[in-house]
Amino acid sequence: MTTATRGAARTPAVLVLEDGRIFRGRAYGAVGETFGEAVFSTGMTGYQETLTDPSYHRQVVVMTAPHIGNTGVNDEDPESRRIWVAGFVVRDPARVPSSWRAKRTLDEELAAQGVVGISGIDTRALTRHLRERGAMRVGIFSGDAVRDDATLLARVAEAPGMLGADLSAEVATDVPYVVPAIGEKKFTVAAVDLGIKGMTPHRMAERGIQVHVLPADATLEDVYSVRPDGVFFSNGPGDPATADHAVSVMRGVLERGTPLFGICFGNQILGRALGFGTYKLKYGHRGINQPVQDRTTGKVEVTAHNHGFAVDAPTDRISDTPYGRVEVSHVCLNDNVVEGLRLLDKPAFSVQYHPEAAAGPHDAAYLFDRFVSLMEGQRA
Repeated sequence: MTTATRGAARTPAVLVLEDGRIFRGRAYGAVGETFGEAVFSTGMTGYQETLTDPSYHRQVVVMTAPHIGNTGVNDEDPESRRIWVAGFVVRDPARVPSSWRAKRTLDEELAAQGVVGISGIDTRALTRHLRERGAMRVGIFSGDAVRDDATLLARVAEAPGMLGADLSAEVATDVPYVVPAIGEKKFTVAAVDLGIKGMTPHRMAERGIQVHVLPADATLEDVYSVRPDGVFFSNGPGDPATADHAVSVMRGVLERGTPLFGICFGNQILGRALGFGTYKLKYGHRGINQPVQDRTTGKVEVTAHNHGFAVDAPTDRISDTPYGRVEVSHVCLNDNVVEGLRLLDKPAFSVQYHPEAAAGPHDAAYLFDRFVSLMEGQRA
């Protein structure tokens, strides 16, 4: 929810949280006003991938790393067709980009795409506030949008929250498309786009998979019309409690016994399909330095995350579901949040984080190989 124009970086700007906390700084990117859910990302690199991740739709991202923009913006790293964040908050933006790949500055790119941001504020204090109080609605105002504090706070209070938000269709593709296998084609996968990142089908293509990317409203018939060896459900924004259609399609895939892999939103969809609930985390997991343990191997991975909701499944036992037994396969070592599910009687699994991780780390890339192994086993 953004109203913006291009403007000078010295223009005063104000960030207003719904609980009344106010930060004052300078405009960064477009000048105007924007609203969303205030969240923080702990990644020190990969800001371009963060900005273009559809899972950040309607969120105002606070970067905890103090210096942002030093590698500028290029045309190779975007994860989707546009910037999706509702707003961007940085402490110390780079004045001059320093990378041979840079085509323009981050400030210029934000302004060109109408993304309202703010710089020069104490992002450490803001992050601590969100950790203590939780993610909440926020507004950024600059230029003519700045009014008295009471008026700005009232505007923020009118903005929609993230609970109950059904957003996948707003970011997913409208028409199916195909990402061809790199080298010899070994498998065909139907990927349901709930907000997919470009690197995800690329990681599958690297493994000889031809990926048919389908819209979020694809039916079970649409999925099987491509004669898939496997089915994939992507990441995406919003509250998983609203995703009834995706849950229904996934249950159809489970009933047919087709190898299935889900990430992020796809993990929450699998949780719901199996009969588990979901809930909103206090401030979520966002960044590229989150420790997760693969409980099937004992290995600890440093992983990329972007989720504000989680699956409510027992971590201390195997659960019985309408589709057989299921175990929690991965947990976050910071707070024991469920980070993965694995069915023991059907070829299906999911993780809550991002194994494609274009900006790194790549500890979890093996999960695509695990998906390939499921398809190989089914074919055999």
